[in-house]
Amino acid sequence: MNSIQAIFLDRDGTIGGDATVHYPGTFALFPYVSSLIERLRNQGILLIAFTNQPGISKGLAREEDFRIELQSFGFDDVLICPHAAEDRCTCRKPSPNLLWQAQTKHNLRLEQCVVIGDRWSDMVAAAHAGCIKILVRTGAGECSIRDYADRVEQANVDYIADDLTDAIAWLDTQN
Repeated sequence: MNSIQAIFLDRDGTIGGDATVHYPGTFALFPYVSSLIERLRNQGILLIAFTNQPGISKGLAREEDFRIELQSFGFDDVLICPHAAEDRCTCRKPSPNLLWQAQTKHNLRLEQCVVIGDRWSDMVAAAHAGCIKILVRTGAGECSIRDYADRVEQANVDYIADDLTDAIAWLDTQN
């Protein structure tokens, strides 16, 4: 994994929870995620949380609470779109804008970055930004594969993983 500069990880369904949003305080990581995060950080890989959280704009949660929670899990940076789909913002996935912001902030070459998520929108954002794309079957992953096969195919996903452990194992074999 020497050539990878950063890994962008979606929150809900990818590192924990399920296909629905669990607000800070009720969100639980999958049992294997803490050790994976620690391992990646020890390898010097920048870890960035990358998440749409429309409940923020609806007043159901605070952006700061998401940031604090994700940083406590070991993320180096946290990218959040707080808007609902109907807000028509420019930062909500499938837009690549959050990835472009991270590129500027951290001086990244996005073709040396990986996006791991459970939704077609994660994969489309990654495709537009030129990142390596891994779709996990956890969370909404199976639904994305089944119900949004055309969008997943258009994103030219690099690997479909059973879970985050499988995704990282696949990355290990690519270098």
